Amino acid sequence: MSVAELAYEQIKTLPESQAREVLVFIGYLKEKTERAEWQDLMAAQAASLAAVWDNSEDEVWNDL
Repeated sequence: MSVAELAYEQIKTLPESQAREVLVFIGYLKEKTERAEWQDLMAAQAASLAAVWDNSEDEVWNDL
């Protein structure tokens, strides 16, 4: 039996309110994973663009 099937069997025995809580937690875990992927992407982008952002030609923008 797969993990999903085992979880489903357990969730079926819960009262509706607790089953909803499990569903909310699953949504949280999925969002956390997606957020981590975006953080990795943004960090890679920032590293690759650092030379473009940090140059002496556009010092006037640093105070904005």
